[in-house]
Amino acid sequence: MDIATLLEGRSTSDVVSCAIGTSVREAVALLASKRIGAVPVMDGDRVAGIFSERDVIYRLAEESDACLSRPLGEVMTAPAITVERNSAILDALALMTRRRIRHLPVVDGETMCGFISIGDLVKARLDQIEHEAEAMRTYIQTA
Repeated sequence: MDIATLLEGRSTSDVVSCAIGTSVREAVALLASKRIGAVPVMDGDRVAGIFSERDVIYRLAEESDACLSRPLGEVMTAPAITVERNSAILDALALMTRRRIRHLPVVDGETMCGFISIGDLVKARLDQIEHEAEAMRTYIQTA
């Protein structure tokens, strides 16, 4: 299964994102109100970086609340680690594990076409395993 299959039925307009000039304070409020852990930071149609809960923690530890007025372009994790639409789910999971990240923008060239979390990938993988197990049970019962 690939990422494109996972994104079927999702609209890019549903992706919560922030502009590069958005303040940390505004982004934190957005993360809290949407109950999400990260947002892609956009520079036009291009993904410039990722802003996550970890970025907030690290900046607060370094700068105290002075960081809240800074724009995301100064505090985000950049460049963004991305995945292509045609990437396999297992490859995306391996990338997330290796890089110790939990969110990936999905790109088509340089244009973002989705945003996935490790939870999305784990659920898709579990669904696939359950489907394969059911097919095996059916095969055994009919053999």
